[in-house]
Amino acid sequence: MKTKWNKLPLGGCLLAAVLLLSSCGSAEPVFENKSGTVRYDELTTAFEFDTDPYFSEVLEEWQEQGIKNAVSRVHAPGSRPSAVSDPQKIHAGEYAGKSDVLVWKTDNAGWVEYQVEVPESALYEIHVSYLPLKEDGHKGPVQLEVLIDGKRLFREASSVALYRKWQDARPILKNSYGDEIRPRSIDVSDWSVRPLVDAGGAYAQPLQWHLTEGIHTIRLTGFTPVAIESIELAPSTPIPEYKEFAATQADAPAISGEELTLQAEEFEYKNDTAIKMYSDKNAGTVPRYKGRIIYNTIGGLRWLEQNQEITWTFEVKETGLYKIGFRALQNTIAQKTSFRTIKIDGKVPFREFLAYGFPYSASWQGIVLKDEENNPYLIRLEKGTHTLSMAVTLAPVKPLLIDIEKTIAHLDGIDWDLRMITGTDSTKVDRNRTWSMEQDFPGMTERIEVAAEVMEDLADRVIQVNGRKDSISQGFQTSAKDLRALLRKPEEIPYKIDEISSMREKFATFIDTLSKQSLQLDEIYIIPEKTDPPSMEAGWVQRIWGSAENFAYSFDTRDSLRHMDNTKLNVWVQRGRDYVDQLQQLADESFTPETGIEVKVNLLPNPELLLMSNAAGVQPDVALGLTQDLPVDYAMRGSVIDLSQLDGFDELYEKFSPGSWLPLHYNGGYYGVPETQSFQVLYYRKDIMERLGLEIPETWDDVYDLLPTLQQNFMNFYVNPKEYSYYFYQNGVEFYEPGGLKTGLDRPEAYKAFKQWTDLFNTYALEREVPSFYQHFRSGTMPIGISDYNMYVQLSAAAPELNGRWGIALIPGTRQPDGTISRWAGGGQRTGVIFKKSEKVEEAWTFLKWWLSAETQLQYGSDLEAVNGVAFRWNTSNVEAFVGLPWKREDAEVILKQWKWYKDIPNVPGGYFMDREINNAWIRSVVSADNYMSSLEQAARDINRELLRKQQEFGFIDENGKRVKQLDIPIVDRPWEGIDRYVE
Repeated sequence: MKTKWNKLPLGGCLLAAVLLLSSCGSAEPVFENKSGTVRYDELTTAFEFDTDPYFSEVLEEWQEQGIKNAVSRVHAPGSRPSAVSDPQKIHAGEYAGKSDVLVWKTDNAGWVEYQVEVPESALYEIHVSYLPLKEDGHKGPVQLEVLIDGKRLFREASSVALYRKWQDARPILKNSYGDEIRPRSIDVSDWSVRPLVDAGGAYAQPLQWHLTEGIHTIRLTGFTPVAIESIELAPSTPIPEYKEFAATQADAPAISGEELTLQAEEFEYKNDTAIKMYSDKNAGTVPRYKGRIIYNTIGGLRWLEQNQEITWTFEVKETGLYKIGFRALQNTIAQKTSFRTIKIDGKVPFREFLAYGFPYSASWQGIVLKDEENNPYLIRLEKGTHTLSMAVTLAPVKPLLIDIEKTIAHLDGIDWDLRMITGTDSTKVDRNRTWSMEQDFPGMTERIEVAAEVMEDLADRVIQVNGRKDSISQGFQTSAKDLRALLRKPEEIPYKIDEISSMREKFATFIDTLSKQSLQLDEIYIIPEKTDPPSMEAGWVQRIWGSAENFAYSFDTRDSLRHMDNTKLNVWVQRGRDYVDQLQQLADESFTPETGIEVKVNLLPNPELLLMSNAAGVQPDVALGLTQDLPVDYAMRGSVIDLSQLDGFDELYEKFSPGSWLPLHYNGGYYGVPETQSFQVLYYRKDIMERLGLEIPETWDDVYDLLPTLQQNFMNFYVNPKEYSYYFYQNGVEFYEPGGLKTGLDRPEAYKAFKQWTDLFNTYALEREVPSFYQHFRSGTMPIGISDYNMYVQLSAAAPELNGRWGIALIPGTRQPDGTISRWAGGGQRTGVIFKKSEKVEEAWTFLKWWLSAETQLQYGSDLEAVNGVAFRWNTSNVEAFVGLPWKREDAEVILKQWKWYKDIPNVPGGYFMDREINNAWIRSVVSADNYMSSLEQAARDINRELLRKQQEFGFIDENGKRVKQLDIPIVDRPWEGIDRYVE
């Protein structure tokens, strides 16, 4: 069945571009998601793993089979499961005022099964009466996998969602300067009945499952603690088109009067902590900005992810027909339309509200919801209280995303097949050889022709969905032209492989861009039918006057680093504004009342300002968020305090791993403290590894063993080519000899480690350049690899389709003679220091100890995530605080076990040459194919020369090369036992 795309000229508003569920439960064609003449079915992939079809594809098949929407309902009490994974953690009980409910408290993934007797073969939604447990600190939605009789009927069933309710704390607090402090989000979830929806936001209506007549087993698998009162198989609610809907309210009285204005930031609740308020300086925004931060709008960059929903309440004084208007800003991505599902009193009134488009505009605009003929949509509202809800939906763009993914996979196959013949390095293709495409690459030109056709069609479809041309449609058109240019000279195609590779990378960014649906709101208007909409945009006089006021406000110096308040403890933080504001709020709420010490937290945009401010005689008392090389760099120049001389340092030292202190040690003292700590772990796709029959590697030898299977299936293992510490540390190599005058890279063990590192690329064909491991991991082309904390946050926040299908493990190690496995690895830290010029050293030290305490770190991390969402997960260096943050238990176990082996590289005078020269050695060995031993020998000589020069500069060696004093470098050669009490 082909479906049609129909552009609706609603000032940029388009109807949903997917198969939307109709009243009979079948799919009703709304748009054509591809041209009937374009050969999408000829898109190929090198290897296909995720064989589960998409819900839209399955639904279309069910429709063709004549399967209708259910009429009856089937109820199953939550407390009566037929089986559970862990009876100790999942059992019947009482929760939040309801008795005899299922209380699901598993820390790790668990499951519950229900047997239901279905009276008719039909399509059913699954509704759940639930309440997320609040005691465990979880912030995200309840995400579940749904199996019917042991089978996943479609891909989206791997990640369905039930959402929480959040409110922002009121009243909004202000700091000592009068700036509003962004409020925390409070979980106000109560018992709710909701249908299961796609966690990826691909459909504007709930998912459906086909169940035949008879007894079936429904299994729900998840890891988020939740209480379940019941589940119910229910028919889909029919949603009429607007014409049909309007006919039902023809008898509504015509009314006039003043419009009702809602301040959008004063919402009732939201379903995601990442949704937050913004301060806007536009002259027309209400309340008006007057030189102090005031949160007068909501959304923007923090309301663009799938399914994020905001709900407002309002009261109308009389029954009648009403229009709905907004003062909105949608300018995040040029020329792109954002879509929202709009509900009144919890229901979508008509189909046009399933995915209403808000067009791009460079500035604030007034929008009244209208149809294709520019007539406002009218909705009957009874006298009394009502709710308005708006949720992000990807429904219009999901068909595009699917076909872009298929196009990328098709290009992957072309790229791989070309490189199989020409070699993986396109710069070394024999240009003296005459290629015959039909003989050397049979069918290749046809595959490229298919790709060009698809790109041209994708460009047209993007324009149809978006309502106008944008960078994405132009990008597809340009790429199609480039491919057709290649086809005009097919014998040159083998020399142009990198052009095809660059298209894959570009298209991957298109997926991210299309998935972002930002919208910022200032005011909402409920307008009686006979009343004209209010003025929603600032007039030219107001704009000019507002610009003049904002210009005057810009001279406010309260946040200037040049003008510090000497009555307060001045703390500079090299992080984003959200982090700075949250720290200021926590200090105002907790530290100052407890100690009487007032704190002023400023944003430090660039650490170089610390050096320049020092020269100018302006320096803070404390600096936070510094990279781990800076404390010792400042210590060499006498700028910071040796913290080990302060009272209570020994107790503080024990709270952190010995390996995290290494980069902060200099000449017998410790000049910084670890704040945050990244980690290196092994990421792997559970589904792909299982289908390939591969075990998770424990050692590097295991990695070598699995590489042939991966590469035979057009995949690869990922390591960051610039990360090298674990190869050396696992082979017993210290980067510096005692005294720090020579590097340890000229030992036999170092040559072995360096060869192991370079052989991964020279012998085992790992990729030398990977623009985004995250994207390759999602697509399955790199289903396993070593990465850091940022990868974890990306997968948790932006890859719901992989929920339950990826995991982490300890990094591969090196087996030792005694049979143990060494897993040493660093990760990088952010640190804090106290400056020597501070006149408040005691107060600064009190602040640092408070800041690094488990209680404060846990509170800060929880608040930060409550305000900003999981993307702001705080990677504290305090292990006690770490275990209190809402990590999945099985993931926390892995991270903690790897934490035992945390060991960063010490900082010594001249140590900056280490990273530079060891990477130069890698380039010589891997890129230039030089001998690995001579490459490392050259690096060791250059590093030693710089170490000597710097030790002479700082007085450790005299001008004759004799040692004046010994540079002390601690040795960490045993895993940290302090972590053991946190690991099961």
